[in-house]
Amino acid sequence: MATVYSAQRTNTRANPTVKNKANEFAGRVRIAHGTYEASSLASGDVIEMFVLPDNARLISGFLANDALGSSTTLSVGYGAYNNSAGTAVAASAAAYLAATSTSSAARTAIAATLALGSGTEVDANANGLPVTVTMGGAAGTGTIELTIMYALD
Repeated sequence: MATVYSAQRTNTRANPTVKNKANEFAGRVRIAHGTYEASSLASGDVIEMFVLPDNARLISGFLANDALGSSTTLSVGYGAYNNSAGTAVAASAAAYLAATSTSSAARTAIAATLALGSGTEVDANANGLPVTVTMGGAAGTGTIELTIMYALD
């Protein structure tokens, strides 16, 4: 049976040691949290919840909501921004969570898979990455709460 090593463990085993990024090893975990009180928020409306800084590595997060009304959905993604090279990046409304039913009160994991951004590193200019929640289906009323844990310095 062989022993294999992650890229980060390989760095620490190298001679001389190769330094890992702080957002990969021994970084500080931070929290971004936003709430919004929806009142007949229309399908297609976008809520900008907060902005994540450049180099933030997404660890996990969740979307919590009241029962917003029948046929309502929410998705979590990001608004348009510029990356660290200054190139425009188009918005992606469902980058971290595809539309999920919000007709009942719930708490749903976001960035829960590699395809949905788990472990990704933010590449944004000084303005950061705007994280958004988008209403879908029908108009909704109630509390919407988003929390993301990320590692930085």
